[in-house]
Amino acid sequence: MDTALNFYILTFFDLTLITALLWLAYQSLSTDNIFKAVILFVSFGLLMALAWVRLHAPDVALAEAALGAGLTGPLFLAAYRRMEKLQKKERRLERNDEQENDEQS
Repeated sequence: MDTALNFYILTFFDLTLITALLWLAYQSLSTDNIFKAVILFVSFGLLMALAWVRLHAPDVALAEAALGAGLTGPLFLAAYRRMEKLQKKERRLERNDEQENDEQS
């Protein structure tokens, strides 16, 4: 009886994990907000590492956690921050150009 209960609990956990992975993948691909997409991608990487552990592949799980969440996530966040800084500079330059054009008129 105890093994049957463990089987159902693990099956429920696996189904929940699959559902969460599919939902995170869909949300990260369909969102318009880049910051939200990066956070969802990192979350997906961590859950994917958990899925690899469940599949008895700890080496792949460790690589997924290290690369998917530990390295790629911060690189994406740094790129996002740099992209925002460039956009702010472009807005300032456009505003300065508009002010110069208004002064010349």
